[in-house]
Amino acid sequence: MRLGLMADTHDNLRMIERAVRVFEGEGVDAVLHAGDFIAPFALRALKEALKVDLYGVFGNNDGERTGLKALLGDRLLPAPALWELGGWRVLLAHELTPEGARALAEGGALRLVAFGHTHEALVERLGETLIVNPGEAGGWLYGRPTVAVVDLRELKVEIRPLDG
Repeated sequence: MRLGLMADTHDNLRMIERAVRVFEGEGVDAVLHAGDFIAPFALRALKEALKVDLYGVFGNNDGERTGLKALLGDRLLPAPALWELGGWRVLLAHELTPEGARALAEGGALRLVAFGHTHEALVERLGETLIVNPGEAGGWLYGRPTVAVVDLRELKVEIRPLDG
């Protein structure tokens, strides 16, 4: 199973559009958003553009949670959230440190621990578990908008820039 992974879009519709093009080009089976959509209009644009299922968690800046939840229902949860995708257990969080992600991965029960919040991309492998922060899709903080494409079967991750 191939996943598109993004976080911290912060209402940047242009980068959301670019992320969707990357995910379509990579043929992902689903997209995970690790929080900080910000407003319902941004989530609506993402959801309507995607041709695959979207899963997400709330971030610390997602204030209009009722409006966001109305768009995704039970596929948008408080962080951390656990899903089974493609036969693998995937944990999605927002405010998680790399150390916290490593601690969650240590038991080997998860195939992927994904998070956002730091706006900095991170890819690690601990045994048969991937630890991934896709960086900031919005590009507002560091000016380097990125997303990740994750292959759960092959345990491979590619960080993809959105500004090129």
